[in-house]
Amino acid sequence: MAGRRERSQQLRGSRIAIAILVGIFIGCVCAVMFPNGFFNSSSSALTAKERVQVGSSSCESPARIKMLKSDFASLSEKNAYLKKQVRELTEKLRLAEQGPDNARKQVLALGTQIKAGPFGTVKSLRTNPTILSDESVNPRLAKILEEIAVDKEVIVALANANVKSMLEVQIASIKRLGITNYLVVALDDYIENFCKSKDVAYYKRDPDKDVDTVGKTGGNHAVSGLKFRVLREFLQLGYGVLLSDVDIVFLQNPFRHLYRDSDVESMSDGHSNMTAYGFNDVSDEPAMGWARYAHTMRIWVFNSGFFYLRPTIPSIELLDRVADRLSKAKLWDQAVFNEELFYPSHPDYIGLHASKRVMDMYEFMNSKVLFKTVRKNQELKKKVKPVIVHVNYHPDKLNRMRAVVEFYVNGKQDALDSFPDGSE
Repeated sequence: MAGRRERSQQLRGSRIAIAILVGIFIGCVCAVMFPNGFFNSSSSALTAKERVQVGSSSCESPARIKMLKSDFASLSEKNAYLKKQVRELTEKLRLAEQGPDNARKQVLALGTQIKAGPFGTVKSLRTNPTILSDESVNPRLAKILEEIAVDKEVIVALANANVKSMLEVQIASIKRLGITNYLVVALDDYIENFCKSKDVAYYKRDPDKDVDTVGKTGGNHAVSGLKFRVLREFLQLGYGVLLSDVDIVFLQNPFRHLYRDSDVESMSDGHSNMTAYGFNDVSDEPAMGWARYAHTMRIWVFNSGFFYLRPTIPSIELLDRVADRLSKAKLWDQAVFNEELFYPSHPDYIGLHASKRVMDMYEFMNSKVLFKTVRKNQELKKKVKPVIVHVNYHPDKLNRMRAVVEFYVNGKQDALDSFPDGSE
């Protein structure tokens, strides 16, 4: 029994030794055949393949390089579009989550409830709080504005090649006054290069088909309608924006003449105290007998080519409302701008709760006031020095802009005399 047990143990030991030797032999074979390791063989082959590709990339043909650049530009455009969609969907989600009780919550967020004071002492809140700035909206624009803005305010003008001559007159007037917080939104490469040559701050937006199509080929009115989409990011970044069309000559620094007590501060298309600031217009309908007279309130529209927006929720909502309507129908931006500002809430419609101010019509002067009234009144001609003149009423814009410079800057007293009151 003992001998049999010893032989069994010897046999087991021999088997173990043989297994060890076989394992060592297989290991040596694998080491020779797979020097980089058995599981890394495929990756090493891939690496070798990559080396071939990298080595050959330096020999790429110009056609191949051109194709790669084209692919990169296309992907960049798609990426910008997807980012835009994400922003829009995020905003829609935020609005959807507000719920019907949002108005009350906003009021409570402004502060604690208070009691009304004695008769004649109560004043309502006129100035809405500004929003918290969000640089993640557009880091590139945020960096530009940080460099040029003064007291978180900036003048913004949109331009393409079609309005280059008027832009040149405007830039000259800006530089003459030493205004540094002025930015051109370049809608095409031509204006971008023009701004570089004039040492003027500019901003070129990321690719956007809806904006680019109009921006590169549109005339004055078409380009004007784009501003409601473009300005939103400026407000989200926390900056007050003074929007200026290019058919405007600056004669004083406008920031010294703003009140900043309203969400929207705009120049008027009105040409008298009544039309600019509002009046009670009585309608007469004799067939109604005793009730023949009906009182109406009238005011000439705010000009959508020159206005100041504080960075508030109502200001941003105004831009959103106007941009949305303009994207769905062929409408005049100035008409929509005023409808959204003035139409009150009524069944099936919630009006915009934005505070507004009309600018002084002699300081922020439209061309009807200048050519129909001021130039014919010697007292006004001597005493009135406008902050800006907007050549909005006349199609011969460039010549009248130059005449404004001749009269108010160079002192040529007859510079305005050769023009008709209206358009020929």
